[in-house]
Amino acid sequence: MDGSGSRDPQRACQPEVAAGSGWRAGIYADGVTGIENALSAFASFAWGPVVLFLLIGGGCYFFLYSRLLPFWHLKHALKILLGHYDSASATGQVSHFQALSSALAGTIGMANIAGVAVAIQTGGPGAIFWMWVCAFVGIATKFFTCSLSIQYRGPDSRGEIQGGPMYFILYGLGKRWKPLALFFSFCALCGTLPMFQVNQLVRIARETVAIPLGWVTDSSDAWVFNLALGVVVAIAAGAVQIGGIKRVGLVAAKMVPAMVVLYVASAAVILASNLPSLPAALALIFKDAFTGDAVAGGAVWGVIVTGVRRAAFSNEAGVGSEALAHGAAKTDEPVREGLVAMLGPIIDTLIICTSTALIILSTGTWTNFEAEGVSVTLASFEQVLPGIGTYVLFTCAIFFGFSTTLSCGYYGEKSLGFLVGAERQSLYRYIYVASILISSVTSVTAVLDFIDGMYGLMSIPTMTSSLILAPFVMKEARRYFREMTAGTG
Repeated sequence: MDGSGSRDPQRACQPEVAAGSGWRAGIYADGVTGIENALSAFASFAWGPVVLFLLIGGGCYFFLYSRLLPFWHLKHALKILLGHYDSASATGQVSHFQALSSALAGTIGMANIAGVAVAIQTGGPGAIFWMWVCAFVGIATKFFTCSLSIQYRGPDSRGEIQGGPMYFILYGLGKRWKPLALFFSFCALCGTLPMFQVNQLVRIARETVAIPLGWVTDSSDAWVFNLALGVVVAIAAGAVQIGGIKRVGLVAAKMVPAMVVLYVASAAVILASNLPSLPAALALIFKDAFTGDAVAGGAVWGVIVTGVRRAAFSNEAGVGSEALAHGAAKTDEPVREGLVAMLGPIIDTLIICTSTALIILSTGTWTNFEAEGVSVTLASFEQVLPGIGTYVLFTCAIFFGFSTTLSCGYYGEKSLGFLVGAERQSLYRYIYVASILISSVTSVTAVLDFIDGMYGLMSIPTMTSSLILAPFVMKEARRYFREMTAGTG
């Protein structure tokens, strides 16, 4: 049991690095267990009542306060996304489409494949219901946070215009709030490290390629393969990262649509093959959401906490990282980027995460506690598509994991630039590469708890400042839609 009251069958799992034998191995194992327990306590502390109230309560407030005004303009959001309102003279670095692609590259990742499995195993099927709730109110949250990321952009230490929570805190609330902006930047620097993505990407590569081909035989030599693949990922991601948000945006704009189509099409085939089991899977989600029967001790609170944590990790609504990508959009109309950002939770959580959840629940692989994370999803694909399911998911995982790793690099570099000056933000690349190598040989439990905790802390400054500045967003929204209706916008 963790601090949320939910079950984690893999809490005792150890890193895949060979530790040797004898008393040294005992000390090593005790040290690893101590670190994992500390990270678990940190994540549980970060995801306390304050964060849950801010994300769910704040999201509901945005939903009601907006009076559904942005929701009526989803069609207009699609037109913006397709470039109907692009302007070469507007402030910013990437197009609306590239900004959304970069944000989706950061959200559509291993959290959609492995994170959903973790949610179901630790919080029960009911956690998916609370992921839906968070995604729905997250649509409103993203409208406000990403509108603010354009509305209150400001210059970094090199004079380049930037957007994101640290900037709308500083330029929207004033310099006396700068400590809150610095706090967000530090948490974002740590929380956006691509550790979970790389950890699970390495795992699926080992299970689908290395073990079947005999490259890896047992845990004693697995770490060599893991580290070698970590080096490959670090080199490939670093090559793109050097080009900044413009290169990340270009790569993401090509990669994201292809990977979404591939995964959704594969999921549709699997769900169609398993159609008779879907009603029972849906019923289980709704039943367990309010009973917690699938969680040790039947704790409904544990189901809710798990659902909210996994939703935040999936679509990042209210966390603030998504606003970093949208803040680079080439536009002078804040509301336009807010509308584009609203599409994120729909694609990420309501479509992709739901597809993964129904696949796992309808096949029953979630009850196998010998497997964890991506291994659960892998078993589901292989069960319905024997012989090819493994390779289909592996292909999707490569796209998902690598694309998120790219966006994470941009987020972290931008955060370090705010902390120590944009002139020195390239130093982040050393942290970035080191995190990839470390996560490739670390247990999923430790990685996920560390990232989870930082995501929880990131949401505090993001949601607090967004709630205070919400009236300014609505004032801008009413002006924009009024001018659009009159044909002058």
